[in-house]
Amino acid sequence: MTATARETVLGRVRDALARSGPAEVTIPRKYRTDRALPDDERLALFKDRLADYKAHVRTCTTDRTPEVIAEALREHGAHRTGAPAGLDAAWLAAYDGEVQWDSADIPAHHLGKLDGVVTASALSSAETGTIFLDGSPDQGRRALSLVPDLHVCVVALSSVVAGVPEAVARLVPERPTTLISGPSATSDIELERVEGVHGPRTLVVVIRTDA
Repeated sequence: MTATARETVLGRVRDALARSGPAEVTIPRKYRTDRALPDDERLALFKDRLADYKAHVRTCTTDRTPEVIAEALREHGAHRTGAPAGLDAAWLAAYDGEVQWDSADIPAHHLGKLDGVVTASALSSAETGTIFLDGSPDQGRRALSLVPDLHVCVVALSSVVAGVPEAVARLVPERPTTLISGPSATSDIELERVEGVHGPRTLVVVIRTDA
């Protein structure tokens, strides 16, 4: 019986594998995890990247956090705002709207009735402008930061690291991690930018420069 071209090719592959034996390839996994930048450089770089993503950036000291959050919520017309159960209540002390403290009993689709949400954050990457949420009590479940149209996210400058490798090295792998790089946006085939498709249309980042 005459062998087909396919059988011939496969036969040659099997012969080559039999002669060479199993491949032993060692892939290096030495990622950079310890690069450091001075505070002023990290702050400037982080703000620049956030601006590229069209996020709204505010800086303040810790004592002005409630005032700056309230200003951001009022500026964007948020009358009813969600907050994770573990958020510092003092952060919303200056806000004169309604606060809905989140819980697992609230169905995710009900979060769409909120005008916005305020959360803390776990880590951020200055180099890419990426904010990491890890589901901690002051950040809440993933739906809380994705469903409302406005997300006010508080970032401590001390939690901003140089790049993604440094951030990943500090994250707990078992925690549900959400990466945020600006407001939700996508582009169609004609490169028309559409915002708010997969998450908040507006992202406000409040950076506490002394924390």
